[in-house]
Amino acid sequence: MALSTTWSRVLAWRLRRQFVDPASGPDVVSVVRRLAGVQAQVASSAELAVAVRRADPRPGEVGEALWLDRTLVKTWTARGTLHLVPSDELSSYAAVLGSFRNWEKGSWQRGHGVTADEVAAILGAVPKALAGHVLTREELVESVIEVTGDEHLRQALTSGWGALLKPLSYLGELCYGPPREGRVTFVSPRDWVPGHSSAPPSRDEGGIRLVRSFLGAHGPGTPETFNTWLYRNVAPKAVLRGWFRDLAPELAEVEVDGHPMVVLAEHLDDLMTTEPATGVHLLPGFDQYILGAPRDLEPLLPAQAKSKVSRAAGWISPVVVHQGRVTGVWQVKDGVIDLDLLEEVPAAALAREVERVAALLR
Repeated sequence: MALSTTWSRVLAWRLRRQFVDPASGPDVVSVVRRLAGVQAQVASSAELAVAVRRADPRPGEVGEALWLDRTLVKTWTARGTLHLVPSDELSSYAAVLGSFRNWEKGSWQRGHGVTADEVAAILGAVPKALAGHVLTREELVESVIEVTGDEHLRQALTSGWGALLKPLSYLGELCYGPPREGRVTFVSPRDWVPGHSSAPPSRDEGGIRLVRSFLGAHGPGTPETFNTWLYRNVAPKAVLRGWFRDLAPELAEVEVDGHPMVVLAEHLDDLMTTEPATGVHLLPGFDQYILGAPRDLEPLLPAQAKSKVSRAAGWISPVVVHQGRVTGVWQVKDGVIDLDLLEEVPAAALAREVERVAALLR
């Protein structure tokens, strides 16, 4: 029989698991690993997401992990968005995301103004162009055109937000390299990532690893909540059920306010003994605490907060969290944190948190 718990307990457990309450992340890579990746299309938000979870953060430590130690990789992964992921987990994402192959659909090709033959040409040319090289986007486009002899690809490759490069990242053929004079660069993971294997795990092996990682940060969960987090319900349902079925020996069933879910069995006792959260926290835009949960999770995101948090063009605002719930949003105006609270929170705790986060922003 499944044990019963409440969302207030689950959210408190997530805050602790995600190194928010308390801020106890031992190092940058450990934080990113625990969060199952950090969304990074806004680099400053990603850096702050790590810093607020560290007891003793250092300026520039994310950049060091990316460009010097190469223990983190920046590339397109979950939900087709830029993420920081541990370098040794890149192959699992490639095994799973590369299996969806949405770029082979006619609707995808028409939407991006390319033909099936042109997509195939890009997929074949980019790995050749990147082999042994660090290229800016402009240099990569020129190399692809030189390899394919297809000038028409220039417009497709230079428009939008890298849509035609995303399939290469899903296949494990491309990731970000170190910035050059303010411009992004791309590299081949085979050249860039220490110990990177050209033989990734199978789709099912990778899927099980990602489910385990997701539940470790955002559990309890269901196949549906995982599928939404991974790629907006793209994973075939039969495949998804297979991953959860194969992981079943490591899972425990729980009911969260009457909703059946699963959690990693090793975390069950910790979850069931967690006390509801009382702290106040400022989290940056696109924070995993918000992104790892369903948008309709009222105990986390009250109805009156939705329009302020989840905004146009997929923008997720920085949030104020009290007792595990979103109680407001914030932004920086003229170098000062400006709060927009939806309900009262303890003034002293809020002031301490504002002071802490302000110091991280300097």
